[in-house]
Amino acid sequence: MARTARSSRTGTVAVAGLAVALMASVAACGADAGDDREPEHRAFALEGRTLTVDSDDSALELVAADVDEVEVTRWFEGRVVVGGDPRVTWEMKDDRLKLRLKCSGIVADCSAKHRIEVPRGVAVVVEDGDGSVRAKGFTQSLRIWTADGAVRVSDSSGPLEMHSDDGSVHAWGVESRSVRASTKDGSVRLELGAVPDLVESRSDDGSITIGLPREASYRVTTGSDDGSVAVSVPRDSRSTHVVKAHTEDGSVTVRDAD
Repeated sequence: MARTARSSRTGTVAVAGLAVALMASVAACGADAGDDREPEHRAFALEGRTLTVDSDDSALELVAADVDEVEVTRWFEGRVVVGGDPRVTWEMKDDRLKLRLKCSGIVADCSAKHRIEVPRGVAVVVEDGDGSVRAKGFTQSLRIWTADGAVRVSDSSGPLEMHSDDGSVHAWGVESRSVRASTKDGSVRLELGAVPDLVESRSDDGSITIGLPREASYRVTTGSDDGSVAVSVPRDSRSTHVVKAHTEDGSVTVRDAD
C-alpha cells in the first residue's frame, strides 16, 4: 500500500510538473500573429454606407481604400496544448463584420490581426473587446471603442470618436471638425490639422496633449485633479471653436500644433 501511495503521489507531481513546463514553454514562445507567413484574404459585399466591425479579440488596422468591397486580410497564430483546436471566424451580416477568436484550454496562447480595407465614403464603427485599433484615411464618421488596447487614428477628416478602457488614444494629421477622445487608463494626444468646432478629451489616469492650428482663437476649458495645466493657444470666451480637456491624474497641455 505504501508503494502504491508513493507511486500515486509521484504520478501527480509528474503531471503537475509537466503542466507547469508546458505553460512555461507556451509563455516563453507567445503567439504572434505577425509570424503567420500565409495570411488569409476575403472580400465582403457592403450594402449600406456604414460598416460596423465587431471583434472580440484581435488587433485591427482599418484603411480607407479604392475598393468596391470590404477587403479583409487575416493573420493568426495559435497554440493549445490542453484543449480544443484554436480557430478564427469571420462573417458579414447586415453590414456588420463579425470577427471571432476561439482559444480555450488549460494551456492556450493565440494571436490574431486583421487589416480591413474599406470603400471610400463609408462611415465606420469599431467595437473591439481586446486589441489595439489603427485607422487611416477616413472622410466620413469614425467611431472606435476598445476595451483593452491603444487607439491610433491618422489622416482622417470626418467626425471622430475614440475610446479605450485601458490604453492610450492618439490622433494626428486629423482635420475633423468634431473630435471626442477618452480613456480610463492612458494618455490622450491629439494633433489637429484643421481648426475644429469641438474637441472633447478626457482621461481618468493619464496626460492630455492637444495641438491646435494657429489661425484661430479657442474657447478652452481645462482641468486636472492632480497635475499641471498649460494653455498657450489664443483664447476667446466667445469663440465658436470649443476645446475641453480634463484628467483626474496627469498634466493637460493645449498648444500650437506641431
